[in-house]
Amino acid sequence: MQRSPTTGAEDRWIVLSAAVFAQTSTSMFQFGIPFLIPEIREALGVSLEVAAILVACPSIGMIFTLIGWGHHADRLGDRWVMFTGLLGAAVMLAFTAAAGSALALGALLVLAGGFGASVNVTSGRVILKSFGEAQRGLAMGVRQTSPLLGMGFAALLLPRVAGARGFEDGLLLAAGICTLAAVVAFKVIGSARVTNTTSLVRSITPYRAPHLWRLHGASTLLVVPQIGVYSFVYLYLIEVEQLPTGPAGVAVAVALVAGAFMRLVAGVWSDRVKKRLEPMRALALVSTMVVALSATLVLVQSPVAALMLLVATAVSASWNGLAFTAVAEYAGHGWAGRALGTQNTVQYIATAAAPLGMALVIANHGYALAFYAAAIVGLAGALLIPVQWRWHARPSRDAGDV
Repeated sequence: MQRSPTTGAEDRWIVLSAAVFAQTSTSMFQFGIPFLIPEIREALGVSLEVAAILVACPSIGMIFTLIGWGHHADRLGDRWVMFTGLLGAAVMLAFTAAAGSALALGALLVLAGGFGASVNVTSGRVILKSFGEAQRGLAMGVRQTSPLLGMGFAALLLPRVAGARGFEDGLLLAAGICTLAAVVAFKVIGSARVTNTTSLVRSITPYRAPHLWRLHGASTLLVVPQIGVYSFVYLYLIEVEQLPTGPAGVAVAVALVAGAFMRLVAGVWSDRVKKRLEPMRALALVSTMVVALSATLVLVQSPVAALMLLVATAVSASWNGLAFTAVAEYAGHGWAGRALGTQNTVQYIATAAAPLGMALVIANHGYALAFYAAAIVGLAGALLIPVQWRWHARPSRDAGDV
């Protein structure tokens, strides 16, 4: 049996950089479809509700594959799983250039999401094994900036490319970035020099106790305000505030960068207090209040409503890294892939459902009520977090590869 490896001081940051690049590349298309909605609606002649389904398609693909990818990562290691998923996603995105209907485009986005799901579990596993408990919150916080960075790059690049050349070229750009990330992952993941240190292991399922299920459930509910605000703030800026697409994309990108910074701060905070879930609940409650305040300002047509929605976009994303760190630590190396796969699966169920539900409420009752509903769901998630749960690392010689 091999001993559980963690990278050396220099190599661990190289591995983290590769994981961040991989996760950022897949996040560009997983969360970038909202920035293509105007061009998709014009090119394919679809309604807002159909466009919302297309936004959810990558998440739908991930729902059906995350646990499977996690199982393979636990058994086979991370290198080939990440490489295969990235390359498969790139191929599916390349095929979207030939999609002539919403049905074909949706099917390809589902497949791309299914392949890209491999990165969500493997990037978390390599961090669990590469960093000790004292730095793991920071490292996972860095990793969890990846979706926001991907969203930010999507906000900056996709509207410009799609506006000039069509939504197909926007997805081709994402395909090219995923291909480059696949090459980097194959080169770095699993090839870095490693040393042996204390690690985490579980020989039995971590799902016998209810704590992990509660954390999964809380994370699922908290995704609703995060994705709900993010998916429609861009359209709100265009349709209600009458901003051009370029400045609107830049504004959303700035908000996402702020959210990424907040995830880093949250990770450092959790490392210093040696707790994950109390900071997570505090951030979740703040997020709920900010989203509710944004809904109120939208309702009264306040001139600062757009600014508060951008603040909500940042704040509602701040808690995510702490949840993933707690899940990975509790599961240990032997179960981390499956536990992170489950965590991602339940979150992506909400990620897929939230845009469609928000679109239906917006179409019939307006933006304010939709944002109020998202805030209520987020409050339920904050209260579900098992803040009394305690579990600490144990020394181990479990098998695994970076």
